Amino acid sequence: MTEQSKFGKKFIDRFTEISIKIGNQIYLKSLRDAFAMIMPLFILAGIGVLINNVIFTLFFKGAVLANFQTFGNYLVNGTLNIAGLLIAPVVGYCLSRNRNYANKLGSAIVALSGLIVMMPAVLSATSVDQKHTFDITGYLSFNNIGVQGMFAGIIIGLFATEMFIKLSNVKKFKINLGENVPPAVGDSFLTLIPTVLTLSLLAIIAALLTVFGHTDMIKLITSMIQEPLRQVNTSLPGFLLIYSIGNLLFGFGIHQAVINGTLLDPVLIINTNKNMQAFAAGHDVPYIITSVFRDTFGMMGGTGSTICLLIATLLFSKMKSSREVTGLSLVPGLFNINEPVIYGYPIVFNLPLLIPFVLTPVFALLFAYFCTAIGFMNRTVVMVPWTTPPLLNAFLATGGDWRAVVVQGISIIFGILFYIPFMKISETVAMRSAKLD
Repeated sequence: MTEQSKFGKKFIDRFTEISIKIGNQIYLKSLRDAFAMIMPLFILAGIGVLINNVIFTLFFKGAVLANFQTFGNYLVNGTLNIAGLLIAPVVGYCLSRNRNYANKLGSAIVALSGLIVMMPAVLSATSVDQKHTFDITGYLSFNNIGVQGMFAGIIIGLFATEMFIKLSNVKKFKINLGENVPPAVGDSFLTLIPTVLTLSLLAIIAALLTVFGHTDMIKLITSMIQEPLRQVNTSLPGFLLIYSIGNLLFGFGIHQAVINGTLLDPVLIINTNKNMQAFAAGHDVPYIITSVFRDTFGMMGGTGSTICLLIATLLFSKMKSSREVTGLSLVPGLFNINEPVIYGYPIVFNLPLLIPFVLTPVFALLFAYFCTAIGFMNRTVVMVPWTTPPLLNAFLATGGDWRAVVVQGISIIFGILFYIPFMKISETVAMRSAKLD
């Protein structure tokens, strides 16, 4: 082995170790688990938006349309508009599970209560006719418990749960009523003091911010953490860099969710949810780069847009083993499940195929971004299930825009042509290696 190849192997090994550590960091892992747990609700919100603004509008107008749209509005209220409220207890539950803490439900309750404690007590409201503004008390705002409050839910949920778990492990804080009381009652007293201390500390912080800072934690987290982080990770260069690193790691056997699910999903889902809200309200859709934009145009057939490789193999490959693997992988690939091709073809540790595996999604995303930016196709406004087949997912994700199907179709054709030479090189390497063996 040459010095250059030794250096390359050492770099890859070190890079892989760092990536695994990042992916297994307990807070990031808990966050990834939490988003996976509540993702069906966001998909349901997308279905509600799609029905309201695409299907109902085909058949109804005016007041009748508005009456029918209350169906989707209620779905959105119970899913998208309480995203921050949902994420706090789910993060608490996942963190306590990853810490092997027994009372997971107790952690979720404390996290949820902690988020409400930090909510502003006074809200500024506007009258229905938009002419008068006044302060109200005794209400929660969808702005604070919805998409805008997602990072607040995450951070407060993590903090409250971590503090609750640490205090619960202090023996002096445990009130043991003995074995003669019902288990539920005994467990609640075991965590009584940790619950009181955790929520009291949060209440003190909230009071200090209100009295001396004339602000609240939700505003601070949104303005100082959520928006700056979202702007970096959802900028075109930042998004493509992080996404490509995740795909490259997948080529070394580490699932792309380790990086992409941790660093991209939280901010991309916020963009997706804001787009859905704007589309449902009939406002201008703000963002091009969203989670569904990435999945639709950067994961055609799965990570690496491997549907292109499968089609290229069927059309141009003469290698029996490749065609057999393709035959087994084609049906899952149509539903964006591509582990069979990644580990069976294989793409993992297959240097020739790693190049199109990483670059094909980049080209497709850049092309889709350009087509969206110039107004050729609509922005993505519906959270469709990730298993929705290519072409159909482009149509649904953009609210029924056929031009998105054309853009995705062109991207698939380009991907097929791009994969072909590297597929040929891979097959040549495999055949020569077989002869040497």
